[in-house]
Amino acid sequence: MAAEGPRTRINAWRPSVPGIAEVLHAHFTDHAYPAHTHDTWDLMILDDGSVDFALDRRRHGATGTGMVLLLPPGVSHDGRTVTASGFRKRVLYLDTTVLPEGLVGSAVDGPILNDTLLRRRIHQLHTALGNAGDAFEAESRLSLIRERLRFHLAAFRTRAPGNDASRLAAALRELLDSRLTTGISLREASGILHAHPTHLIRCFKQTYGLPPHTYLTGKRIDRARRLLLDDRRPADVAAAVGFYDQAHLNRHFTRHLGTTPARYAAARGGGASS
Repeated sequence: MAAEGPRTRINAWRPSVPGIAEVLHAHFTDHAYPAHTHDTWDLMILDDGSVDFALDRRRHGATGTGMVLLLPPGVSHDGRTVTASGFRKRVLYLDTTVLPEGLVGSAVDGPILNDTLLRRRIHQLHTALGNAGDAFEAESRLSLIRERLRFHLAAFRTRAPGNDASRLAAALRELLDSRLTTGISLREASGILHAHPTHLIRCFKQTYGLPPHTYLTGKRIDRARRLLLDDRRPADVAAAVGFYDQAHLNRHFTRHLGTTPARYAAARGGGASS
């Protein structure tokens, strides 16, 4: 966490997720951005307050938590607080592999998107980015966000799953099973299976009823349970089943089973769970 003045709070980092150049979480109360441009797309959600900004010399205002702001690369914009309480924002800086520069004109015409589903997906992506070891989930969520943004920008839509959905889903499941410990990126899986990332996700969910990152986590939890009952230490189990570290295992394990790995292991042989 870095402080840029007594009334400003900023947290910024570069995640290891292809397409995301930077993540920024900030609270500004009296800050005003001068006019500037970026090489990236700026995808922003507000968590509180209001912001006023100019994009390509046209002023816009956004208030509340229901809107999504998309500022395109290479186009001048500024930004400033509106009230004394300022605003809190979360921003994803996306490179042009996520959205091509050919969509800039559409974004200039409509930089504010009133889309609760898109906003929720962006929030979920920020949550995944804040958790070490959730890169696969973050890639999956980014792919769905990209498709939604392209829909808003009147770009081509990724084709819906068709007759090949089950075949692709089965191939992806086999690939995930084979990489349970080492993991695989969505980009690599797409290259191996010769399919668009979003199409892969949709085929998988249509066939199996859940997204691939959820499937992978569930498989890892199942294997972790077996190893814990074999008297393996939670820290060793985390590495053995592909979690980033013990904290990563603990978080997902508790969400799935309502208890920690250590408590689950301690209850083995007792006939009842903690």
